Amino acid sequence: MSSGAGDGRYYAVIGPLGTMIPMTTNQAPAGGIRLAGLRKAFGATLAVDDVDLDIAPGEVVALLGPNGAGKSTTIDIMLGLTRPDAGSALIFGRTPAEACAAGLVGAMLQTGGLLEYATVRETLTFLASLYPRSLPVDEVLDRARITDLADRQTTKLSGGQTQRVRFALAIVPDPDLLILDEPTAALDVEARHAFWAAMRAWAALGRTVLFATHYLEEADAFADRIVLMRRGRVIADGATTEIKALVSGRTIRATLPGADLGALRSLAGVTTADARGDAIVLTCADSDTALRALLTGWPAVRDIEIAGAGLEEAFLTLTASDPEKVTA
Repeated sequence: MSSGAGDGRYYAVIGPLGTMIPMTTNQAPAGGIRLAGLRKAFGATLAVDDVDLDIAPGEVVALLGPNGAGKSTTIDIMLGLTRPDAGSALIFGRTPAEACAAGLVGAMLQTGGLLEYATVRETLTFLASLYPRSLPVDEVLDRARITDLADRQTTKLSGGQTQRVRFALAIVPDPDLLILDEPTAALDVEARHAFWAAMRAWAALGRTVLFATHYLEEADAFADRIVLMRRGRVIADGATTEIKALVSGRTIRATLPGADLGALRSLAGVTTADARGDAIVLTCADSDTALRALLTGWPAVRDIEIAGAGLEEAFLTLTASDPEKVTA
């Protein structure tokens, strides 16, 4: 099917299967993504609270935050699925609806399904027919690394295979922006690795990618930049290393059988001390001072490791604090 309603316009599927929007031909993007003063409330709940965000073309951005932080609502606004109560959203200089209609945006959402009893190839071919311009189906299969699934019915796919097919559907129009909302939720480790391998290859083409995830290691490994939300507001925005640097303190790990945790907690520079078998873990406000005191008091200590705060520590600390934006 190449046109709809007899009006000369093309239509594409966006969001849950069956939602149709008018679509024009792809054009080169101008500018990037600009969200300004976004606000959205559902009754008494303020889901998005004055969000400002700029994403340059070609950036890979992870949108992080606890449940209820406003990530999915922000994504819905960017896709034109939800209208903000205030503020504006521009995608490559267009409204979200215009950008999606032009085939500039591809999305994998938490909701939506596949055509039942059709094969993967038939599903992709059908969707490609809705676009005036789209990637060849064989190329989509290759990029999504699902060529071996081309002739399999969608009802016979595993959870991981289904997610990879949904990714393939998102890249059919060769979008300049790919939005992913919890794309690897409920997938096993092997399926997650396969998915991100395909995503890395896609991002290497210079595409803009925005993804929301609860798997912090994915954000740490894949994102160029992290936007952290809490209670509908952006509270930190910067490179992964910058986000980690916002949380002071270091951790000392070492082997010290039979350690006296009370004595270790009293060391200068130490905030907390824990034992894990023969290993000790010291959280430090001043790791240099703590290490000197540790070596002086326990010269037999060995296998010493010192590490800065990881993304998980930064996430927990920043989302537990007052939700004022932190500059990274």
